Amino acid sequence: MATAIPETGTGAEKPVSARDVGLTVREFQPGDEAAFRQLNEEWIVRYFKLEPKDEHALKHPQEVILDKGGRIFFALRDGSIIGCCALLAMEPGEFEVAKMAVTPYARGGGVGWHLLNAVVEAAKRDGVKRLYLETNHALTPAIRLYKAVGFTAVPEERVVPSPYARADVFMEIWLRED
Repeated sequence: MATAIPETGTGAEKPVSARDVGLTVREFQPGDEAAFRQLNEEWIVRYFKLEPKDEHALKHPQEVILDKGGRIFFALRDGSIIGCCALLAMEPGEFEVAKMAVTPYARGGGVGWHLLNAVVEAAKRDGVKRLYLETNHALTPAIRLYKAVGFTAVPEERVVPSPYARADVFMEIWLRED
């Protein structure tokens, strides 16, 4: 079972570059629940607070995400999980990019970019039409990443209220036109 790398005490606290040999992306496997929860709780409680919807999804990723047609991807280095990103099924052909996290020591080294691009490419291969996401204006590195990958602001007239109190930025990327 792969586990998330602790933030300190490993001797590997330097930033990790996605270009380094050894970074792989794979989908959820049984036993990944704890790493998924740890990675997401770390960033949520650092900037916001865990909301009831977070608690439920992080305790039950199989039920909340996977059993409903979603997917969870993990970035690994040397067999240890250092990042995650989920696709939550919405309408047919549309998914929400959610619960994206990179362990603190690996941030800024391209891991998030590599992981998000792998998720977008998997969605394209599956014929997904649109990816959507919600974030917060305070998470400027994340917003820069989303823009770099091709996400743009959802037009105000199409913004649907979020169940998350922290969500105030809404973005999307169209992968195919019908």
